[in-house]
Amino acid sequence: MNLDSHMDHKLVSVIKGLVMDATRKANSGHPGGAMSSADFAAVLFREFLVFDPDDPSWHNRDRFVLSAGHESMLLYSLLYLCGFIELADIESFRQLGSRTPGHPEHDLTPGVEATTGPLGQGLAMAVGMAAAEAFQRAKFGAATVDHFTYVLASDGDLQEGVALGAASLAGLWGLGRLVVYYDSNKIQLAGPTSRADCTDYAKMFEAFCWRVISVDGHDRAALRRALAEARQDPDSPTLIIGHTTMAKGAATREGDSETHGSPLPAEEIAATKQKLGLPEGVEFFSPGDVREYFQERFGRLRETAAAWRAGVQARLAGGDEEFAGTWPLFMARRRDLPLAWPEFKPGEKIATRKAWGACLNHLHPRLPQLMGGSADLDPSNQTSAFRKAVGDFGAGRRLGRNLAFGVREFPMAAILNGLALHGGVVPFGATFLTFSDYCRNGLRMSALQKLPVLYVFTHDSFYLGEDGPTHQPVEHMSSLRLIPGLLDFRPCDANETAACLDTALRQEARPSCLFLTRQGLPVLDPGEYPGVLQGPRRGGYVLKDSRGEPELIIIATGSEVSLALDACRILKDKNVRLVSMPSVRLFDEQPREYRDQVLPPGVRARVAVEAGSPDLWSRYVGLDGLVLGIDHFGESAPAGQLAEKYGFTARNLARLIREHFN
Repeated sequence: MNLDSHMDHKLVSVIKGLVMDATRKANSGHPGGAMSSADFAAVLFREFLVFDPDDPSWHNRDRFVLSAGHESMLLYSLLYLCGFIELADIESFRQLGSRTPGHPEHDLTPGVEATTGPLGQGLAMAVGMAAAEAFQRAKFGAATVDHFTYVLASDGDLQEGVALGAASLAGLWGLGRLVVYYDSNKIQLAGPTSRADCTDYAKMFEAFCWRVISVDGHDRAALRRALAEARQDPDSPTLIIGHTTMAKGAATREGDSETHGSPLPAEEIAATKQKLGLPEGVEFFSPGDVREYFQERFGRLRETAAAWRAGVQARLAGGDEEFAGTWPLFMARRRDLPLAWPEFKPGEKIATRKAWGACLNHLHPRLPQLMGGSADLDPSNQTSAFRKAVGDFGAGRRLGRNLAFGVREFPMAAILNGLALHGGVVPFGATFLTFSDYCRNGLRMSALQKLPVLYVFTHDSFYLGEDGPTHQPVEHMSSLRLIPGLLDFRPCDANETAACLDTALRQEARPSCLFLTRQGLPVLDPGEYPGVLQGPRRGGYVLKDSRGEPELIIIATGSEVSLALDACRILKDKNVRLVSMPSVRLFDEQPREYRDQVLPPGVRARVAVEAGSPDLWSRYVGLDGLVLGIDHFGESAPAGQLAEKYGFTARNLARLIREHFN
């Protein structure tokens, strides 16, 4: 490859010019960090990153994650030079309808691998990507899966615990094809990092079992050597610490913390362009010789991608039966997955968490790309049998599919997002519902990125019992239902659990949460209640109908469905319809005609029952309706005693109904 110091300087200067002009035109953005990182990014993209210039979604491409998402204009400048976006996109930075939003969004802009902005999560998602690559490389061989994952991280990224928790796992798992460049410009939005941090990150990451390389982040020759060295260690991820200067190249503002989050003034931009050798008075300068220099490798990159596709086709057609039977399954659309579920004996009492465990054990032999684990709650989350059957993933155990996340709920959620972003993996993670608060922003990022991640939250109510209010969720289900695009599933028995799982795992672009019980629930007989097998697909359905037109409708979810069934038997003098509603969101998405069939508008006497916050249910029961919920924290006591105290008994529900509706 031709290395021309003059063109190297010109390339970096043009990138900085685009950054300055776009943020100035938008009157919004973060130029300082993008300018301090420009030397590394230019070297990486021009000389090291492997991708298909004609197809940014090619499976065996290197992944680049801009964890420092506020440096988005740096990435957009590179994607423009790659040919993935147009100069007009750069000129419309941060404007309505543009492909260059304030922070990178992976489903909006070609070449953006992950939606970043919440600091720390980009690095954590990259750990998931690198884990998926290592697993698939072991499964299919290096001729088919053999790529690197690169990250550009900032000081702020490493101050977030989610990044450090994920980095600890990356070191434990020996993800040697993960390379993180830490742009250490020692400035954050509020000022120097010394005001908030004294951490020696070199020592910290060495303690995490990473290789650490420190360089002058503006010495492009040193950056080349560091990247080449990082690619030679198959057993350890690498942290390259680039010691840099904020707003490097600015005429008078180098090292100024205000350049982190504010565009440079027009006069500073003019002086900086003169200093960098860019033409004065020319905005969005992008000469052809710079693009030609940047794209010097593109011919070889196209040949590499074409050879890979030919190799995959040869394996599919050339008698490699195992590959031909497995590769298409890994690449299959979610709706085409070969899902199958166990049968459950009516009348038995099975906690829905145990039903999930039985479903998982039935599923994992049929779904070899299923990968996930529990946040140190394997026995409680019913993932122990899965772990024993498929083995832990890790260094020297690349075909293991259980991810031992430890007590790291937030890193778990972000790593699951990375697995989903990489593709070819069906990811799941499990913990107690009360700890969903710890992974909430990662879960929100699943929804924002339209990723079909499965979250399994067990111990879903005060029925947890003796562990007390710290472990008993109250507001969590209602809170999670507020996240746009997130599917909620609270099944009432083992059969509904399987039906909810089937619906969740067939989602192409939405994450799902399962809310599962600790306590046993009676398995409903599909012969008597046929809706339990198919009804959950529509969110809510008539489980038990009245004789003729209903005079009262009871809506229940999860463990309260069997309670409501018992209450219906007490209210045998009434025409009661019982509706099971495992998924509020799915029910709300059904056509009006179906919703009115399930909940006839003319029936005003309505009751909702859920062992959680009652506020949500008012929209289904109306002002005249009744909601039995819980709007206070629980207590440490056996579950049965708490149920009596809080009124979650069939006898009390029937009494409340009679009193409320006279």
